[in-house]
Amino acid sequence: MLTHLDAQGNANMVDVSDKANTAREATAQAWIRMQPATLTLIEQGGHPKGDVFAVARIAGIQAAKRTHELIPLCHPLLLTSIKVHLTVQAPDRVHIQATCKLCGQTGVEMEALTAASVAALTLYDMCKAVDRSMTIENLQLVEKRGGKSGHYQLNPNEAN
Repeated sequence: MLTHLDAQGNANMVDVSDKANTAREATAQAWIRMQPATLTLIEQGGHPKGDVFAVARIAGIQAAKRTHELIPLCHPLLLTSIKVHLTVQAPDRVHIQATCKLCGQTGVEMEALTAASVAALTLYDMCKAVDRSMTIENLQLVEKRGGKSGHYQLNPNEAN
């Protein structure tokens, strides 16, 4: 059942008024592939724009907080924790993992996915002057906890 459609098939925001507040957490990931020389430049701190990982991390955090402004039917949420980690995977990739938490009436999957995607887009933006061939890959939900639907974990065979 598509929860964002009413009985007539019209788009609407899901009414969560009667749902209990519960602890909820979601983790999403994305990868960005680049030329090895670009990754080396980032790792060695030689990028002309400075610490691109710090900027991407802040962008991801900021994006998670504003997800409801970007995705039309998302609820505005009072997130209690947002963590964005960027990890170098030599020779040519960066793994981005974003985890969002709250105690509330609806899940945080969209916030985690938004954080991971905006962090990846920020890396692209910061590095495009030296590498326009970068690709953002495999944006996906890794794990979700809490709420009525319970626990979900990505099958390791489906992860990248």
